[in-house]
Amino acid sequence: MGSLYPDVESGLKRSPGSSERDADVFGQAKRRKGPRDVTPPVTSAKIDLDLEQDGESDDKDVSDNGMHNDTRKRPAVSTLAIYGWFHRHSGYLFLLAVFLAFLRAGLHAAAPPPSPTLSGSASYPASLAARAKSYLLLGPRSQIHPIPGLMDAADARYRAKLSRQSTTLAAAVAEYKKRYGRPPPAGFDKWYAFAKKAGFVMIDEFDAVVEDLEPFWSLAGEEVRRRTELVGALPSVDVVKIRGGEAKAVSGGKGFDDSEAGARAKGFKSMLERFVVDLPDMDFAINAKAEGRVVVPWEHIAHPNLTDFNPPWPSADWAGKGSVWEAWRRTCPPTSPARRLYSSLGSGWAGTAGARDRLAEGYYAWQARLLGGGGGSSPKKEMGTASGTGTGSEFSFARETGSRTVDFCKNPGQRYEQGHFFSDWRTYPLLVPIFSPGRAQGFADIRIPSHYYYGGTRRYTYAWDPINLEQRVTDPMEVPWEKKRDAVWWRGASTGGGSSPSGFGHGYQRHRFLRMSSVGHVPTTGADGDRTTAVTFEVSDKSAVENGKLESSSLSTSASTSGAPTSSYVDKGFRTSRVPLARLNKEVMDVAFVKEVVRIGPEHRVGDSVELGVSWGYKYLLDLDGMGYSGRFMAFLASDSVPLKNTIYDEFFSGWIEPWVHYIPLSTSYSEVYNIVSYFSGPAPSVLDAAGLSKTPYYGAPPSGDWEDEEDEEIEPGDKQRRQYEVQRQMSVVDPGRSVATGEGDRRARRIARAGKQWKATMGRKIDMEVYVYRLAIEYARLWADDRDLMSYTGP
Repeated sequence: MGSLYPDVESGLKRSPGSSERDADVFGQAKRRKGPRDVTPPVTSAKIDLDLEQDGESDDKDVSDNGMHNDTRKRPAVSTLAIYGWFHRHSGYLFLLAVFLAFLRAGLHAAAPPPSPTLSGSASYPASLAARAKSYLLLGPRSQIHPIPGLMDAADARYRAKLSRQSTTLAAAVAEYKKRYGRPPPAGFDKWYAFAKKAGFVMIDEFDAVVEDLEPFWSLAGEEVRRRTELVGALPSVDVVKIRGGEAKAVSGGKGFDDSEAGARAKGFKSMLERFVVDLPDMDFAINAKAEGRVVVPWEHIAHPNLTDFNPPWPSADWAGKGSVWEAWRRTCPPTSPARRLYSSLGSGWAGTAGARDRLAEGYYAWQARLLGGGGGSSPKKEMGTASGTGTGSEFSFARETGSRTVDFCKNPGQRYEQGHFFSDWRTYPLLVPIFSPGRAQGFADIRIPSHYYYGGTRRYTYAWDPINLEQRVTDPMEVPWEKKRDAVWWRGASTGGGSSPSGFGHGYQRHRFLRMSSVGHVPTTGADGDRTTAVTFEVSDKSAVENGKLESSSLSTSASTSGAPTSSYVDKGFRTSRVPLARLNKEVMDVAFVKEVVRIGPEHRVGDSVELGVSWGYKYLLDLDGMGYSGRFMAFLASDSVPLKNTIYDEFFSGWIEPWVHYIPLSTSYSEVYNIVSYFSGPAPSVLDAAGLSKTPYYGAPPSGDWEDEEDEEIEPGDKQRRQYEVQRQMSVVDPGRSVATGEGDRRARRIARAGKQWKATMGRKIDMEVYVYRLAIEYARLWADDRDLMSYTGP
């Protein structure tokens, strides 16, 4: 494989003629350091000799009066004049040098990351090259698809984690001391008994709690209480107070009445009810918003005693003065690209609309490189293209998703693709204990379970009975696996960020996926309609018709991924096709906005609102962040379908669940989603057509609605189209097509769906959330106390 950074290496090579110049320079330097140079100062004659040897000077020049003057007398005069000029302007020159040094240090941080080459001709941004270990690639000669390996490795990790959980109180105490270097908090024995009675599985996996609370160990208990009181009076912060074994949820500064608190505070209070009698008095400041709120500068975390905590609290929103990004980037180390001077000056957030347009153009160019296009002049056309080698970003699969998948400190250009950097709600730049449902990189919020997960609603709860207000075992709209459509489903609002500053909504996480998946579903013109993606699929043994080879139809040069004519037979193995998104999206994508919050453009598909149960008719349920975390993930896990999840947030359960076992993780580019569907459900008809392997006519994607036709009904045109599509899909088992119920990919997809459902039923229950909150509460109670040794567990 070639170098990861060929441009850098090529820059180190000498240009033509450089050898002679280098030798001359190095030779002169060597002579000046040698023993022969211990001589009187160099004379003007010596200077002239050097210049004459280089062919850059004559012995004489002509003065203004036409007289020839001896040039050997001029250098001394020039040297004195130059020295005097430098002496008079030395202060200005020093300031100029300092400015240039800072400019150079931060200049590259404002630009989108470059695109060194990885594995042949597939283009990658630097951030992906740096994170290559987080992805699994298929080489051009590989005969093994990477997804089974990802699944098997994840399964082994998860089984190993389950097997090492403590089974006794003494073992749990020993494991706690081993992991965290301190005894457990007081009440640990009661918590352990509560967890065991509930059938809780992950007894030792509470690193999230310790990680979130660790910075507060630098503060005394009195200071923790004072900061909680101050932050509890801020806008969009509610407080849950425990007094005498009872909990109350109140809105900060407005009394002691449940009716004034928000849904998140009320949900948290409900999680405490089973064990609140065993908890000491304390207060929890609950974030009333979905977005994270606490962004503490790096210096304050590294040196917590630098600042005195008496802040003049500003307004609730930014009001045009600042942004989340400008506050957030200060959480990075001082030497990181996000902290360098020009990354702030070049952000363009306080500039004109023209500046925003230029930033948008840069974003699309970066996105094109991320999708394998390699940069270039037409961002819209290049989004979704690929080299067709099977080694580009379309065929690299994320091992995980969460706060560690993107390092915004090292790659500040990627902030344009995450809406939480544009939130309208002001963040707090000091270490305060605020409890939130999700935590992204750089934020210091303390994680708690979402009230959407704990409560029951028609929008966020699987099998919710709105009449009896209880959860059924199975949703009445659930569809058997064999009858689910082999497509990706998503409906939602165009949330994902705010307008601080405005004009960047096109880069938010939901807008980016909708822009890609809407091609073919909405009218497109120019480059949008020409966008393609590379899909790699396996020609299986079932498809062989002669000596392990498959007979193919005549393939035109335009359909060939390599641009060269192909033979009438294709070797068994992997094929890569460049497929028009306009056709492929109709077959495998059913994604649409249903409500406009951030502006929706004509390139985004818009549909009608539907019930949550409609989702269960699809095999792949897309889960994307909104203003913060996604509140539908637990419902998707509870279904019989497979969640496809991308997030930059860690939640309370992140250490309990395993990607590729319970759900399929997506990268932030989403470019691999078509290859994921192709592996599990087989290549779509448009993929086979592009490869010249399709033997059945293409009828397009079936229209939405009921898929089951009654035999005694009159066949309407739409029904006929659906029936033709189903026949084609079933026949594709004979061809290298979409295996409905017999292929390895389909079996593996169903395995993930079942594992996710089992996880939700055993580890994502309401009681499991209560176990988490109980453990969090006793840990927080120790920080709340003045004598933390007294609030530590002393039993066996």
